[in-house]
Amino acid sequence: EPGAAFPPFNRVMPLLIHGDAAFAGQGVVMETLQFSQVRGYRTGGTIHIVVNNQIGFTTSNPLDTRSALYCTDVAKMVQAPIFHVNGDDPEAVLFVTRLAVEYRMTFNKDVVIDMICYRRLGHNEADEPAATQPMMYKKIRARKTTASLYAEKLIAEGVIAEADFQEMQAKYRADLDAGQQVSRPTLPFVKTPYFIDWSAYKHEDWNAPVHTAVSAETVRELSDQLLRVPEGLEMHPRVAKIMDDRRKMAAGALALDWGFAENLAYATLLKEGYQVRISGQDCGRGTFFHRHSVLHNQKDGSSYTPLMNLYPGQPTFFVIDSILSEEAVLGFEYGYSTAEPNGLVIWEGQFGDFANGAQVVIDQFISSGQTKWGRLCGVVMLLPHGFEGQGPEHSSARLERYLQLCAENNIQVVVPSTPAQCFHMLRRQMLRPFRKPLIVMSPKSLLRHRMAVNALEDLTEGSFQEVIPEADPHDAEKITRVVACSGKVYYDLLEARRERNLEHVAIIRIEQLYPFPQALYGRILDQYPNLSEIVWCQEEPKNQGAWYQSLHHLERGLKPHQKVSYAGREPSAAPAVGYYSVHVEQ
Repeated sequence: EPGAAFPPFNRVMPLLIHGDAAFAGQGVVMETLQFSQVRGYRTGGTIHIVVNNQIGFTTSNPLDTRSALYCTDVAKMVQAPIFHVNGDDPEAVLFVTRLAVEYRMTFNKDVVIDMICYRRLGHNEADEPAATQPMMYKKIRARKTTASLYAEKLIAEGVIAEADFQEMQAKYRADLDAGQQVSRPTLPFVKTPYFIDWSAYKHEDWNAPVHTAVSAETVRELSDQLLRVPEGLEMHPRVAKIMDDRRKMAAGALALDWGFAENLAYATLLKEGYQVRISGQDCGRGTFFHRHSVLHNQKDGSSYTPLMNLYPGQPTFFVIDSILSEEAVLGFEYGYSTAEPNGLVIWEGQFGDFANGAQVVIDQFISSGQTKWGRLCGVVMLLPHGFEGQGPEHSSARLERYLQLCAENNIQVVVPSTPAQCFHMLRRQMLRPFRKPLIVMSPKSLLRHRMAVNALEDLTEGSFQEVIPEADPHDAEKITRVVACSGKVYYDLLEARRERNLEHVAIIRIEQLYPFPQALYGRILDQYPNLSEIVWCQEEPKNQGAWYQSLHHLERGLKPHQKVSYAGREPSAAPAVGYYSVHVEQ
């Protein structure tokens, strides 16, 4: 932070409170500790306070709680100091807390306080702890409370009298009974450089016009900056070929592909004052060798990031090849996006399938955080999705799971099928007057599909199309069947229809599955006066994909004689088959 009066890490101090069983047993603890000193995630050290009640979730035998001696031993992996302290000794707790704070502020690294204590009334104040910990709770019932033990110490030292202690207790209980505040008030609100005013994003207007197109001059200017390579930087031959192709795209001599359109979207947002942050495994290069936002010098291993060098004083562009973690990294990006409304924050799964390792973050935070806590968030999840015969673990981002979470306009779920759609989608996410999580079923084979390309004019005109109507010339009077789909299956359908010269079939792409564009979908169907059948076609098995979650949208507003049917794979327990030959046959 240029010009800061204090080191940036000393302006905010992270504090996490854990239970003993969770600290030892939850994998996200290890993942978070692992990236605590990693570039892109380092926050200058976190103080971890473990409230160690010695029973976890009513584990009867302490030997069943963990393999390590202490519940905090996992923190040894990052050489964090660990202070074990008696929770019945308030002065000792105060001493180690001060020591932990001094360590964190001096060395900017994690530190752990293991406060060993107990739950006098059991795990949740409603159970009977003696049923599972009989010996432990005999000792607890015979033991004086922490307040009583400390009062006896202060009375013995002459600090207070017995009457003072009785008066303190009586006043505390009276205040509680009266519903008054009993803890010391927090510091009054102080506006800092980290204060974010979210008021501009609280009024959702999904129909507000969003101008995502940019001028041809802007495209030319930013293309020149993106494609400028410093002297002496020797690129890998395959990367050099990609850069040469992008120069041809910028000149209009070659159709625009996905990787260049995506980089242009980031460049335009940076030019308009928005920060961009992308993290995930292989995201600098792109899992499928398409992004190349970082260029690596083959001579000395140095790197150059064009998007960080567009013009002096530009907003920051972060691209972080993350540790091999889904839950902790996605959780970090969710948190980052809740504190940065003026930044495009993206987490990309190496394959969309792998996002299931972060399901807790998706279920409890991304999909429901605004409803539960009023926390706005514009995080983007790029989830490579598509059936290319790579087997059940590398084919499906589990589109159906995200659609099942959709309600109250809580998230957006989109399946873009062209580079221009990607460009306008990313820009729309920032230019809209509100912030909502964006779940993207991003492509794999489409990144290089000969038909999934655009002209530069598609960036300087138009906007994100929630539904793309029939693209080929056709006679609306002849159309009796509309095939609706999402994603790369469209190109298979298009080629098959062209080969068979079917004049009675129109193909439309539902590019945004939630919020479903009901009015636009209805207007497109109304163009066909003889329409009798709508077919939903998808690559995913019938019990997966969009079919069951979108059927009610597809049926809404149809005329009595119009029916919706399904075309696709049969239901399956696995997302995809393992044999490529079977995939081709399907």
